[in-house]
Amino acid sequence: MCGRTACTLAPDEVSRACSYRNRGGRRRQPRWRDGDADKYRPSYNKSPQSMSPVLVSQRHFDKSAPVDECVLASMRWGLIPAWFKENDPSKMQYSTSNCRSENILEKKSYKDPLLKGQRCVIMADGFYEWRRNGKEKQPFFIYFAQKKGPSQEKIEDQHDLMSPTCIKESSEMREFSSGLSEESEAPAEWTGWRLLTMAGVFDCWTPPGGGEPLYTYSVITVNASSNLQSIHDRMPAILDGEEEVGRWLDFGEVKSLDAIKLLQSKDILTFHPVSSFVNNSRNNSPECLRPVDLNSRKELKATASSKMMMSWLSSSSPSKRKEPDTNETKEEQDHNAKTQCKPVGRLQLWLQGANKKPRTK
Repeated sequence: MCGRTACTLAPDEVSRACSYRNRGGRRRQPRWRDGDADKYRPSYNKSPQSMSPVLVSQRHFDKSAPVDECVLASMRWGLIPAWFKENDPSKMQYSTSNCRSENILEKKSYKDPLLKGQRCVIMADGFYEWRRNGKEKQPFFIYFAQKKGPSQEKIEDQHDLMSPTCIKESSEMREFSSGLSEESEAPAEWTGWRLLTMAGVFDCWTPPGGGEPLYTYSVITVNASSNLQSIHDRMPAILDGEEEVGRWLDFGEVKSLDAIKLLQSKDILTFHPVSSFVNNSRNNSPECLRPVDLNSRKELKATASSKMMMSWLSSSSPSKRKEPDTNETKEEQDHNAKTQCKPVGRLQLWLQGANKKPRTK
């Protein structure tokens, strides 16, 4: 199953992280649907009913769009079928946050959108899962193992990975960030945090009494891979790489029965335990993702991937990733302010360069 995710990137970062090559081999950066970037809120702790970034084929909204053009949309987690008759979507009497791949063609709620080609890819830093141990449940954060790019390797030759102080932007990072212009038709390949790409189906529901259409989605799940079975018996269906993502979204060329073949258990994810702080969906801070030692309950010695994650979260501009939580206490606000200067890592160095110029979108 998948009942909680994290997506901490700012809207423009999500767009860059979703860049892809079209059929002509040209790298493209998907734009957000009009107004949808404002509907999305970065979060360390997303639960059903929240809005998440979803990648879909542009042809769902524009029949004349190129067959291989993608667009980002903000959709509500928890599918509301187009045929739902109530005026209030909260009156759904069963959960649709997940749908099992094995019976996706047996339940009307999922079968209808699937056969219409309404396939989507849910973007996230990763997802949380809980392992039961008697009456207790231990949360884990699960994500793609992260790889470093050439520019980050150069920087690591000059700086220790876990330097104890924050550093100023280097000339190398200024040069690197200049290649990431959002106005470029062929943007540089994203070398930041690799987002998890989860297969899903979506639908568009309009209140019977009239009103704005609501786009919602469900995450498709499969049997857990061998390395995740000790945590839970289910996992999201992961699309590994641009080719699989492209095939899942190409509802014109790839028919539903062929697309379903992509929904396989894949032993390609890594994970680490986190504290029970994440159990409360109202908690929304980097503490949700911080590795812990299950024996001592102290902070766990970081792996290469978790170092990258924590460096990402401790960037110089965390406000771009998380809207201020009005429910935070003064103590929490003071704690968050103190954590803005963290040990330097590959992604922090990248962000200090990329965030130098103010963003307009």
